[in-house]
Amino acid sequence: MPGASRECFFALGAHAQSTSEVGIGLGGLVYKGDLAPSYQFKNNRPALTAFYRRDISAPITLRGGLMGGLLRADDANVQGVTGTTAPLSAARQASMKGSLYEVSGALEYNFFDFHNRKDKVHFTPYVLVGLAAFYANTTTQSTAAGAEQFNKKGGMLGLAVPAGFGLKLALSRHWNLGLEAGARKTFTDELDHASTQTPVLVNSHDQDWYFYNGVSISYTFYKIHCPESYKENKQLLQ
Repeated sequence: MPGASRECFFALGAHAQSTSEVGIGLGGLVYKGDLAPSYQFKNNRPALTAFYRRDISAPITLRGGLMGGLLRADDANVQGVTGTTAPLSAARQASMKGSLYEVSGALEYNFFDFHNRKDKVHFTPYVLVGLAAFYANTTTQSTAAGAEQFNKKGGMLGLAVPAGFGLKLALSRHWNLGLEAGARKTFTDELDHASTQTPVLVNSHDQDWYFYNGVSISYTFYKIHCPESYKENKQLLQ
């Protein structure tokens, strides 16, 4: 049957296919910790990502990813209630800079089936949660007299829990545009080397966070699942 292979390819639509994606992204990495007690957009530093996605059901996607970027923070950018530098930050006069590399796995929940070309909706918001391992290499320095203990540098390995949300837009059958923002909860206070500092000058009870926000482009691969009748009788495909 000359048209059988085409029927196998197109007959069942979106429910007869699974998708996977490869993509890259560009965005910003932001540190939150003792030297930046709240999220500060001005602390954004460049970050790159690469990822692979595979759907396991209509709404659920598994994602593996790599990310690398820069970190920075400066006590001079922490404002107090009067609009000037906060008193603790002014006394400390510390700054931090460095880099961070991450490998992660995450589960994404998609609210719409944006890959189904028969639907008019070709976008979906999504939420994600996962687990990540990271390596950070940072340097912390202080210009305050008597605060030489803040002059530390070094690398560390750690675990983090990524969580966030985003938007996926199918530009065509294969190409997609993505926007994402998310937080990484770490289990360390050593991104800024603050855990061993004098308790008067740091908050030893709060652990560090880092955030990623960015845009991505990805390419979708489709795998078509043929009906059982074609699998059992392969002559139908000839």
